[in-house]
Amino acid sequence: MAGKLDGKRIAILATDGVEQVELTRPRDAVLEEGAQVDIVSVSEGEFQAMNHDIEPADTFTADKTAGQASAEDYDALILPGGTVNADRLRMDADVLDFVRQIFDAGKPVGAICHGPWNLVEADLVKGRTLTSYPSLRTDIRNAGGKVVDHEVVTDQGLVSSRNPDDLPAFCAAIVAEFAKGARA
Repeated sequence: MAGKLDGKRIAILATDGVEQVELTRPRDAVLEEGAQVDIVSVSEGEFQAMNHDIEPADTFTADKTAGQASAEDYDALILPGGTVNADRLRMDADVLDFVRQIFDAGKPVGAICHGPWNLVEADLVKGRTLTSYPSLRTDIRNAGGKVVDHEVVTDQGLVSSRNPDDLPAFCAAIVAEFAKGARA
């Protein structure tokens, strides 16, 4: 049986401090639909995932760095949360450049929990409606975005959710949006 994402390549941006379940559940959802997945990070090698931001979880290995990644190589992007993960990613110029490339190409993006911090830092939320973890909402509004408190929001190819409790809805929404492909 063919998957909804057969032939699609998906990048997941993550580094030390990523909330493990926000990396693994979306990754597994797109893999189950036939996508190929690369983990893109700020540096080569392993990084430490966390549970609830404070408990060490598993380690993961980056497939490539953000400086090595190109939007041309991917059909969509996933931005998992984790406070430390999102904060470290948004401070990396290569990460921000990669995220902007994905948006400029009209490719869909899924951002959960603290993941939208990267979008705020890359100046990509102006005029968009999204949701996030509550502590980011002022940042999103200050960057020109509209914040709503729903388990999942889709706006012009951008799928966002609030926290791990929203993962079932988030995973379903990213699969549906990623299957549509890039916007014109």
